[in-house]
Amino acid sequence: METTIWVLIVIVICVLILAKKSLVIIPQSETKVIERLGKYHATLQPGINIILPFIDCPKLIATSVRGGRYYYSSSIDLREQVYDFDKQNVITKDNVQTQINALLYFQIVDPFKSVYEINNLPNAIEKLTQTTLRNIIGELELDETLTSRDTINTKLRAVLDDATNKWGVKVNRVELQDINPPESVLQAMEKQMQAERNKRATILESEASKQQAILISEGDKMAVINQAEAKKQQAILEAEGQAQAHIRKAEAEAKAIEQITAAVQKSSNPANYLLAQKYIDMLKEVASGDKTKTVYLPYEASNLMGSIGGIKDLFKG
Repeated sequence: METTIWVLIVIVICVLILAKKSLVIIPQSETKVIERLGKYHATLQPGINIILPFIDCPKLIATSVRGGRYYYSSSIDLREQVYDFDKQNVITKDNVQTQINALLYFQIVDPFKSVYEINNLPNAIEKLTQTTLRNIIGELELDETLTSRDTINTKLRAVLDDATNKWGVKVNRVELQDINPPESVLQAMEKQMQAERNKRATILESEASKQQAILISEGDKMAVINQAEAKKQQAILEAEGQAQAHIRKAEAEAKAIEQITAAVQKSSNPANYLLAQKYIDMLKEVASGDKTKTVYLPYEASNLMGSIGGIKDLFKG
């Protein structure tokens, strides 16, 4: 009886072990590749899956890299993964050795290919990234490398995505973390940048001086033009004033002549007026000299007085 009980217990234990081995629970976003007697059998989906114990076995694959060591597991993570590669030395087109650290974001889209098309997927991706990065950086000079990260990332992602497609892997993006040139190159670049800043400052100062000289000359030009315009307006106004004065004077003289003519016409002796005018003009010429201190009167001064008196009588009449 006791023997039967022990046999039943052993059978129950074996059944439980077989049941545990037969039932495989796959978490979401994971899968396993099952081999039956060494041959590919199925790719398990998330949830409960039934396999044949000791006949069906999950395939072990390298899943991650840590500290240069590869870790193996039977579970395949279908989520996007990131590889942070160690810094590597690359040489630019102008023969400058530079250290570059890259990040790679990829996702397994075909578990079968990732298991059977490549022996060690993380190692293959790492080596492919390193060699491709060396090729791309080798085509660029140092200055282009430092300023063209987006271009490098795009080229690197395109090459890696095309190469890893055979392995059932989709490379989503590649990012360059650090680009570290040698210390001597950094010092030379700093001096170059300082010289460039000094050059720009000198150019700006010269441009400012040039603009200042232009503004000053423009100001002087406008001042001269304004002064010339003012003198022109002044000359015009003076000429107009003199013209108006001459006109007024001429009008006054014409009016006086008209009055004199009218008076002469009324006078019975116009010869007296003409004679008196001649005497007055002659006296002006005699007394006009600077060195003349003696005034000469005509011998017939009484006649002159009589003529003047006649003129007086003319205006009275």
